[in-house]
Amino acid sequence: MQETLAQLRYGAEEILLESDLVKKLEENRPLTIKAGFDPTAPDLHLGHTVLINKLKQFQDAGHNVQFLIGDFTAMIGDPTGKNVTRKPLSREEVVENAKTYQAQVFKILDPDKTEIKFNSAWMGVMTSAELIQLAARNTVARMLERDDFSKRYKGGQPIAIHEFLYPLIQGYDSVVMKADVELGGTDQKFNLLMGRQLQEGYGQKPQVVLTMPILEGLDGVQKMSKSLNNYIGIADAPDDMFGKIMSISDELMWRYFKLLSFKPMTEIEGWRTACEGGENPRNYKVALAQEIVARFHGLLAAKTALENFEARFQRGALPEDIEDVQIKADDQGMPIANVLKNAGLVESTSEALRLIKQGGVKIDGEKLEDPKAVILPPAKHVYQVGKRKFARIEIIS
Repeated sequence: MQETLAQLRYGAEEILLESDLVKKLEENRPLTIKAGFDPTAPDLHLGHTVLINKLKQFQDAGHNVQFLIGDFTAMIGDPTGKNVTRKPLSREEVVENAKTYQAQVFKILDPDKTEIKFNSAWMGVMTSAELIQLAARNTVARMLERDDFSKRYKGGQPIAIHEFLYPLIQGYDSVVMKADVELGGTDQKFNLLMGRQLQEGYGQKPQVVLTMPILEGLDGVQKMSKSLNNYIGIADAPDDMFGKIMSISDELMWRYFKLLSFKPMTEIEGWRTACEGGENPRNYKVALAQEIVARFHGLLAAKTALENFEARFQRGALPEDIEDVQIKADDQGMPIANVLKNAGLVESTSEALRLIKQGGVKIDGEKLEDPKAVILPPAKHVYQVGKRKFARIEIIS
């Protein structure tokens, strides 16, 4: 029991209530574990897999995982973290995105032990009278306790009535699915607790809420997101995935290990202690990159990605201590020549342009061909000028 709890607790932000989880585990039966994903984009990225990895831990412990595709709620649009009403998706967009989610999730979860559910199965047949009865189970005052709603209300920004339905429907999903545990990001806490409240109202034992941290993107600052272009997609090519992981900072690496790796906790902590004692973190970053690539593309692809990565940097040509440089740019970005000059890699923009034309500038080991290239924030890459000048440059807004 204690070993299982420690594993489930590891990497989690909060468990509400942990005493309830202990009681459920003591019943010595397979629990129903729920996590919902709205198919709002065509592909999943590593940020999504933080939750899926935790589902995998429950699955390995013998519990029943129900992966909910929120095809109905995606058409409403969850405003979590937004200060404006989010545009709902069309039915066609949702269906197309859901297809890729089903295929990609089984790169982590066992397909024979995972139930895929769609909340349109019950919400699509709910009558208007039943929806009104569901809405009657909560109040406007309760909804305004949700942080983003509260901020918008106080700021005089509009809140559409349909947005109040989103937490109710997510909570009602838990009622229909009879969830024992629901997982979600920290930004989903209000909606997850709504599930507990509604289950009690329908005479069920309330689900345990387990929240997971939001994974930072490659910039190490903002939430991993396709719109911010700081993501690692699980459908990315092996070489791209490997290179992106190798580009993260040493400190962020431990965060990725904690939230993404399946290595034992004790092993990861041992590696961190070794690095604090002077060992090169790059060795463990390689291990992380190989583990992630192997998970989504297989062991052979991971081995080849490492070989290709090392070949690009000419086996040892990449210094161990690359200078980290941070440069501010507006939303229009910064021309590559100015990036190189501001980072101290060249004396002037004219020198930068000349070197680019001569093939003497590389970004993440790839030769830069376009002297007119503009780097948009946020972005973080390893830049090489000539054979000996390197810098890890982060462009921020």
